[in-house]
Amino acid sequence: MTELKSHFLRVLTERGYIHQQTDAAGLDQRAASGIVSAYIGFDATADSLHVGSLVQIMLLRHLQQTGHRPIVLMGGGTTKVGDPSGRDETRQLLTDEQINANIAGIREIFGHFLRFDDSPTGAVMANNDDWLSGLKYIPFLRDIGRHFSINRMLTMDSVKLRLEREQPLSFLEFNYMILQGYDFVELNKRYGCTLQMGGSDQWGNILQGVELGRRVRETELYGLTSPLITTSSGAKMGKTASGAVWLSPKRLSAYDYWQYWRNTEDGDVGRFLRMFTDLAIAEISRLEQLQGVEINEAKKILATETTRLCHGDAAAREASETAAKAFTGAAAEGLPTVSLATGAQLSVIDAVVALGMAASKGEARRLIDQGGVKLNDRPVTSATATVSAADLDARGMARLGVGKKRHGLIKRE
Repeated sequence: MTELKSHFLRVLTERGYIHQQTDAAGLDQRAASGIVSAYIGFDATADSLHVGSLVQIMLLRHLQQTGHRPIVLMGGGTTKVGDPSGRDETRQLLTDEQINANIAGIREIFGHFLRFDDSPTGAVMANNDDWLSGLKYIPFLRDIGRHFSINRMLTMDSVKLRLEREQPLSFLEFNYMILQGYDFVELNKRYGCTLQMGGSDQWGNILQGVELGRRVRETELYGLTSPLITTSSGAKMGKTASGAVWLSPKRLSAYDYWQYWRNTEDGDVGRFLRMFTDLAIAEISRLEQLQGVEINEAKKILATETTRLCHGDAAAREASETAAKAFTGAAAEGLPTVSLATGAQLSVIDAVVALGMAASKGEARRLIDQGGVKLNDRPVTSATATVSAADLDARGMARLGVGKKRHGLIKRE
């Protein structure tokens, strides 16, 4: 393989971010000779992104760290349509108010990962609603739609998989790749953007944008995708029994976020350190060599570094210290809590669900049956067990644990 000239592509390569590229040599030359403006699109379907978006966020972070300009494209317009990629059903349509509120929440998250300012490499947050909602349908079909082949669109994975599964695909969603291609051209016109990045499921959409730029603006655009990230056991990244691992502290505490990374499978530690932290490659190489119980130290470093990026230094330290206190049985004020009213009782099953240790009462019951739930370090042996004032210590607290790594507190109101 030819030695890479650009710091940007060297970093992405050594950290395992690259899956496909449209013109690797051309992009390398461009990134080595000047500032590249690149974008990734994010639909505003919720007021927070989750861990499944973290690879894309880190791509933009490394882009900026290596001297280039990241563009965060919020899909204020395309969210009204819905991306069919990787989905078996039509997305719920949101109102303008909901979409705007979601964009505001997502902006807060990016503030932790990117530097937004007016410098040549300062991050930009754009909203495709600014140009999509004002389009006139007939001129758009004439000027843009004629460059898209229905035959080719039907071969795209996002479309083909839905049709093969006989799942409904609305005409609204079918238009998504045309709108995404148009986004690339519009960003090139407004910001000089020449690179679109995204997950591997976006490859077809990215190719359409690259080709559209060549036809409409006679300019060379580039595309780069990252691999689909799964755990060593084959599970999808960012999903747990309790649901999505959100990046916003309003949806998931820094402690629970820390615990998610602390529970990383042994075989994923080195790869996740490369992709989700800023640690130097030499230090990561040292950590991924650890074996046996020592691998737990690497997991703690992974948890602290990822939490620092997402929630800040103070929250990462607190989460790490809270976890250490929970492990030794000391008081842990930062643990997730549920209240117990004076004179009342709380079923252990309800407490497990309320603390986010199980996604349902059925799952909580199975955990108890398997001997995986402890109250004050004593196994809970009955699914009908309850917590009462008698279980609280002098501070008015009882400690509930699931397995060795998930802990919570039941506190007197």
